[in-house]
Amino acid sequence: MKNSYHQLLKPEILKTVSGLNLIAKVIVDGFLSGLNTSKSVGTGMEFSQFRSYETGDDLRLLDWKMLARSGRYYIKQAEIETNITVKFVLDASQSMLHKEQDLAKMDYARVLIASLAHIAQNQGDAVGLFAVNQEKLYSVYPKVQRQHYNRLLQELLYVKNNGKWPKNLLAAQNLHQRNGKELLFFITDLYEEQKELTEFVKRLKTPRNEVVVLHLMGKKELEFAYKGMVTFEDLETGMKRKVDTKASKTAYLQAMDSLLKTVKDELLRKGISYYQFVLGAPMAEALQLFLKQRKRLL
Repeated sequence: MKNSYHQLLKPEILKTVSGLNLIAKVIVDGFLSGLNTSKSVGTGMEFSQFRSYETGDDLRLLDWKMLARSGRYYIKQAEIETNITVKFVLDASQSMLHKEQDLAKMDYARVLIASLAHIAQNQGDAVGLFAVNQEKLYSVYPKVQRQHYNRLLQELLYVKNNGKWPKNLLAAQNLHQRNGKELLFFITDLYEEQKELTEFVKRLKTPRNEVVVLHLMGKKELEFAYKGMVTFEDLETGMKRKVDTKASKTAYLQAMDSLLKTVKDELLRKGISYYQFVLGAPMAEALQLFLKQRKRLL
């Protein structure tokens, strides 16, 4: 899929629900058009029986032909249930405001979440959002309705980046679903002081769910593509340091490689998937990843 969404990354589009929805639709439609998709869309492929409608059932599952014939409401019950709950946990600390080529990590995260939520809802899944920093927890608990997707986008736009990630966040256990299949995406830049982020995400993993870390990095961060004397600022503390980039590049890259390998290995040992995304990269990999992880839960 081409980076066709880049031309839509303008403040007047990116900062509205309708604009964010448009970007997500362009990305998902472009991705799906390039797939040889099966007919496995929605809650199941083949239906073995019907049951009476119960309060709380998704109205999209009603069998209208049965209603016309019998005058009663019936739900199609698949042989294999394929609905899952998809939750997005977003790092809303201030470091996520890091920007390269006019694109901030937070804006890329918003587009990423909107696109993944869009394709999830197309599959009939419930979607929810939890954004966290040391000052606030933003919560949108999962539902399947279309208007709920719009509410999720609205809350995504409301999220303000402040401070750091909390050192002692006890909300992890409250994010779990007691029943059903659950897929959690943790979107973060993984900047931490004392492993507070990695310890949090490890607590998200249970035997009943799939947890995926989407690690957002800038190309310059990864390659240390700076020249001369550069003053770097810690967005979370305001601390500044002047650096000779030529003298520091080798040590920086070695430290970065070591850190990323350590974090990735630690997460994998806990059964948590890790994927790195560079700012501005196409979203096709993320959407393919969603379908892959979703399939593992079915």
